[in-house]
Amino acid sequence: MREKARVVVIGGGVGGCSILYWLTKLGWSDAVLVDRADLTSGSTFHSAGLVGQLRGSLSLTKMMMSSVELYRTLGAEVDLETGWREVGSLRLASSPERLEELSRQAGWAQTFGLPLELIPADEAQRLFPPMSTEGVLGAAFLPTDGYIDPSQLTFALAEGARRGGAEILTHTRVTAIPVERGRVQGVVTDKGTIEADVVVNAGGMFAQELGALAGVNVPLVPMAHEYLVTKPAGLPTDMPTMRDPSLLVYFRPESGGLIMGGYERDPAPWSLDGIPPDFNGKLLAEDWERFEPLLENAIRRVPGLEGMDVVKLINGPEAFTPDNEFILGPTDVRGFWVAAGFCAHGLAGAGGMGKLVAEWIAEGVPSLDVWEMDSRRFGSAYRSRAYTLARTTEVYSTYYDVKYPGHERSAGRPLRVSPAYARLGELGAAFGEKSGWERANWFEPNAERGDESLRPKGWAGRLWSPAIGAEARACRESAALFDETSFAKIEVSGEGAAAFLESMCANRVARDVGGITYTQMLNRHGGIECDFTVTRLAEDRFRIVTGTAFGQHDLAWIRSNAPEDGSVTVADVTSQFACFGLWGPKAREILQPLTPTPLDFPYMRAAELAVGPVPCLALRVTYVGELGWELYCPSELGLRLWDELWAGGRGHGLVAGGYKAIDSLRLEKGYRVWGADITADDTPFEAGLGFAVKLDKGEFTGREALLGKQEPERRLCCLVLADPRTVALGSEPVRVDGRAVGRVTSGGYGYTVDRSIAYAYLPAADAVPGREVEVESFGERVAGEVAAEPLFDPGSERVRA
Repeated sequence: MREKARVVVIGGGVGGCSILYWLTKLGWSDAVLVDRADLTSGSTFHSAGLVGQLRGSLSLTKMMMSSVELYRTLGAEVDLETGWREVGSLRLASSPERLEELSRQAGWAQTFGLPLELIPADEAQRLFPPMSTEGVLGAAFLPTDGYIDPSQLTFALAEGARRGGAEILTHTRVTAIPVERGRVQGVVTDKGTIEADVVVNAGGMFAQELGALAGVNVPLVPMAHEYLVTKPAGLPTDMPTMRDPSLLVYFRPESGGLIMGGYERDPAPWSLDGIPPDFNGKLLAEDWERFEPLLENAIRRVPGLEGMDVVKLINGPEAFTPDNEFILGPTDVRGFWVAAGFCAHGLAGAGGMGKLVAEWIAEGVPSLDVWEMDSRRFGSAYRSRAYTLARTTEVYSTYYDVKYPGHERSAGRPLRVSPAYARLGELGAAFGEKSGWERANWFEPNAERGDESLRPKGWAGRLWSPAIGAEARACRESAALFDETSFAKIEVSGEGAAAFLESMCANRVARDVGGITYTQMLNRHGGIECDFTVTRLAEDRFRIVTGTAFGQHDLAWIRSNAPEDGSVTVADVTSQFACFGLWGPKAREILQPLTPTPLDFPYMRAAELAVGPVPCLALRVTYVGELGWELYCPSELGLRLWDELWAGGRGHGLVAGGYKAIDSLRLEKGYRVWGADITADDTPFEAGLGFAVKLDKGEFTGREALLGKQEPERRLCCLVLADPRTVALGSEPVRVDGRAVGRVTSGGYGYTVDRSIAYAYLPAADAVPGREVEVESFGERVAGEVAAEPLFDPGSERVRA
């Protein structure tokens, strides 16, 4: 056993072996993998092995496609069988909603070049002869999907890694992961110590206990997942895999018989107090009582299953996460990485995941935008076992549910609430949740001022209220008060704070005290890692305000790049301050009588003032395109601040507003959303944010990459649709002259401009106002055109009033 290595991977499942394989492909031959027992002895050996590529996000789909590319060639490369069978996949629609879902997915697939086609029920039966077509309205068929043998795949990846110089040590249990000054030092095993600068926790269902050895929380729950295997019954071996989400079940061919499993409504979390140390290569006892409802559903779809002989009911623990996504990437302990929580689709993603993580380790940045899978996305609430369990149980039990836009989860709520939470409830708030925070989506009593005839068609109109339009119009015509306490707030301080932020931000942020700067932080490829405002509070102190959902990401990015010499301190101060946004043409009339401080300081400036008895920091900024301020005060004074503002606005038509109105207003002004309109894959020049880049200010991360990208080949464009009731939800294909040239990043309805608005990246030659486009919405091509932006108040006169 080596005493030193460049990297140690913990875990000999398909994930760990894939990462090891790809690291050696990148030249990291000084690599060691250790496993407590044998390869595949955790969850890998009992995986059902289905491989489906089309997922709910761009990055996850690309990762799955990368897996299939590897599976096609790996066996020949290492002279071992992998069990890859490219038989295709079927997904059935047994309700109108499911058919709509498939239609949406078909459009999504086109933007990747995936050959997904919608077919009638009888064609699905031709491909999968034992199925019944009863109740089936249609199906989606993707011929490039398939299934794979989990153990054979793992052994092939391991062989490839060995050929690349890696060492694999089985029956070698990690007993400690030493950390010094915030950096991992290697691993201690029952066979000795291996020093390493990089340690990857690919421990599968054991990843939580391995993470704890390094002081890192890995929020996952082992779920007992069941499927049965039948004896051969003369069925075609080249049938596609099949999923019937309405019945919660899946099938795949197996040696002339079937494998059949599913996701029950009453899942069984397993071994919550710790996994037994000898649980290696083992299964759980068959639980026919829990499996019975799934079996009954499966027989409805495949009646012949009732007469087949069962070889075994497999019951094995699989690691699931609170949001049903992988947990990948670096952690707060430098050099310690996580690749776990595969949520029963690890075989589908393993090949691409290993490549992604290996590139991330070797090059410092991932090749895809991976925030939805980033290990640092979970906040401190997930240190609670009860909260993690509640959220994870919910995602498992609703695994196959249709998730409509605006769908809100219910488990573990309410958790984080603002000081004004009770007031919002009294005003009739329809609460949503983001990053554990309860937030008002809209206030239902405002619906009586709205217009029901504006309800969007189809899915976009399911979780909607006329109150949204009423609140948006009130903000334009009088004023609206928004509770933005959930916005993440990060303070960067110390003698090196100014220089550090200047080296990280694309804009100039070290301005005079009181100055506010809108800026991005970039990766070394020029992609946008963070998008926020920076306020200089003192010579050595700055406050960053970013979106609720991005606080964990931005905090991690800043901390991971901060100097280690003590000159800079980075602190999450989100919970210390309440924040209310007061915006609209009457905002000054409302606020000025409440404070002795003249409200004459200009846009993008901050000032300290008192609102009634409440001391505040007022930031003259906006995310809605109106005159107004964000008012920050200590959290314990937040309720009083809300009451002062609400009472002061009573005679001026002040309306309580929710986040759905904010989204409509920001679309009219062309304000971007990180994670949708702008990501780590997009540069500021592509995104129309070149005004926030100062290439002449000196060096900053990403500057060199931007020097040659000021005239990009694609640009983010504002599109307006001819049908105002068709509202884009995101990911719809966008066509120019019949060619699919992009996909919608975000969309909505502008209540001021009375237009359906969408944003999409288009080739630069097509990114000109007046260019005709088509946006495919649920199979229908809707006419539209590129519009000059912003659609509302292009001179920003209202913002600067």
